[in-house]
Amino acid sequence: MTSATPTVPTSSAELEQLSVNTIRGLSMDGVQQANSGHPGLPMGMADIAYVVWARYLKHNPTDPTWPDRDRFVLSAGHGSMLLYSLLHLTGYDLPLEELQNFRQWGSKTPGHPEVGLTPGVETTTGPLGQGIANAVGFAMAEAHLAAIFNRPDFPLVDHDTYVFISDGDLMEGISHEAASLAGHLKLHKLMVIYDDNNISLDGPTHLSYSEDVGKRFEAYGWHVQRIDGHDRSAIAAAVDAARANAEQPSIIIARTQIGYGSPNKQGSAKAHGSPLGEEEVRLSKAALGIPTEPLFYVPDEVRSHMGEAIVRGQQRQGEWQTMLEGYRAAHPAMAQQWDAMWSRQMPDWNTAMPTFDYDKQGMATRKASEVTLNAYAAVLPALLGGSADLHTSNNTLIKGSDVLAVGAYANRNIYYGVREHAMAAAMVGMTLHGGVIPYGGTFLVFSDYMRNTIRLAALSHAQVIFVYTHDSIGLGEDGPTHQPIEHLASLRAIPNLAVVRPADATETAYAWRIALERTHGPTALVFTRQNLPILNPRTAHPQYGDLGPAEDTLRGAYVLKRHEEPGTTPDVILMATGSEVEIVLEAAQVLAAENIRARVVSMPAWELFEAQDAAYHESVLPAAVTARVSIEAASPFGWERYVGTQGTVIGINHFGASAPYKQSMSSLA
Repeated sequence: MTSATPTVPTSSAELEQLSVNTIRGLSMDGVQQANSGHPGLPMGMADIAYVVWARYLKHNPTDPTWPDRDRFVLSAGHGSMLLYSLLHLTGYDLPLEELQNFRQWGSKTPGHPEVGLTPGVETTTGPLGQGIANAVGFAMAEAHLAAIFNRPDFPLVDHDTYVFISDGDLMEGISHEAASLAGHLKLHKLMVIYDDNNISLDGPTHLSYSEDVGKRFEAYGWHVQRIDGHDRSAIAAAVDAARANAEQPSIIIARTQIGYGSPNKQGSAKAHGSPLGEEEVRLSKAALGIPTEPLFYVPDEVRSHMGEAIVRGQQRQGEWQTMLEGYRAAHPAMAQQWDAMWSRQMPDWNTAMPTFDYDKQGMATRKASEVTLNAYAAVLPALLGGSADLHTSNNTLIKGSDVLAVGAYANRNIYYGVREHAMAAAMVGMTLHGGVIPYGGTFLVFSDYMRNTIRLAALSHAQVIFVYTHDSIGLGEDGPTHQPIEHLASLRAIPNLAVVRPADATETAYAWRIALERTHGPTALVFTRQNLPILNPRTAHPQYGDLGPAEDTLRGAYVLKRHEEPGTTPDVILMATGSEVEIVLEAAQVLAAENIRARVVSMPAWELFEAQDAAYHESVLPAAVTARVSIEAASPFGWERYVGTQGTVIGINHFGASAPYKQSMSSLA
């Protein structure tokens, strides 16, 4: 059955309404055809989405990477058909066939938005609360770069970040952390629009949620407005007011009806997380005045109207490009820095990398990290970061720079406070924004607080540098609450996350190089609290003799010490990472005194080693040698892949204890 062809719009108001209802129709059809998804949010937020995308959003659909575009974040990622409909209608490279393949294998329209997969998607969302925290990172990057580069008559960086959030986003704890940080930093170019529909998956929100959201955000220092989310004039007025506020981030609390237009499911949890059903789709389309056939109907008038985004975007980007050329002439040195930061240009490692001399007392790798960080920061202006209130322990301060703060956004040291989860998600937003390379530190045991974000950073192929110190029971007296056990194994299990645990100061310098060169995913740098021997010089080391080249750290694992003759195989292979490399070096010397030829292999980064070819694997871990021992002050899980069925894994499978670190380390078994 088909309904009558809709009347051709004769006024701008009718064209707007037809555009809004087209968004609703596409969203209904996508979910219904997939027989899974969330139609309620797209139908309820269509009015707001239309106003933002058709009247305000600065973007060029033909160039989704334009640096000065506005960023749009759908934090409520379950409503992804809303975003896909907008991208398609405004002219992104997302043809109608992709909407028709919503949630299907190989499509560019997955169930939740994925950055890098779908043109125009700025960040991966779906786990609630992540998007709003990512958006704080987008706004931080914008403020930082604007403070560095903008000059009178040359506002190179001048864009907004728009975020759509749901009740669920605000229930998640990360939203509290992120909103508090944004208010503290007065990120006034951040605008959040809250889909206040009183419905979540299990039913009415009053079952679990009753706080006054407006008062909550006022307490954070945000500008708060309340509107009818289906009144487009009110929506526009609220957006104007938010944009005019140069002192605060803004939240617009928009009362909406979930599943708007559905005669039987509007305002009900039945519209939230499942298709409306074919009959209800038909009834909804009839109520909205759009045809039931064909599916995925887009009137020519709407396609032309929404497609005007291309002309506007190309014009805006063209004007910006002209300004950039003028900037190059007026400020050539800053223009050169602009290019270097946006391209993530790496330094000459031969001159940038710090060197460490032999020291009998040794150096904690967290201290070596500080030395390395500052050496690289001096030649990498894109590098900025901070710590979750642990700068003095994580050693993450950039010397010569002050605190990134209100009125001082150009500074490079970020004080995140005790907000590990928001810190991680903000870093994801910063790196996806572009122009900066963010890092953030905490204790390894507290990586648990940010686990979901670490996973999403890896899924998003985002270059984020996680700095984790106090990496084992070797931290000592703080006890088992602060001593990580299972953390290395669980981090190594995350696809596309490189976990690097260096054995000394020189490996630490290479570990940072790994993280800086690794642009396709996040890196976890894992450092000790306690001092470790510096394994320099590598030729004729005073204690261990000739050692393997530290540069092979870049390959993930390498032969650090050979006690076998050239061209022969060892009797046993001893493997370790981090602080335990010292133990196997000493063990190998003891074995050598008994005419047992031991090879010592340092394995700081399993993922990088796995990426090497079979010939390199064989050169490091020859298959003929089945006598193998690994040692790591952590869960032994995973080491079986390297020691084999005849080898031995020495680790720790119980919680530690509060004691001096040497006594704690004696519990390895």
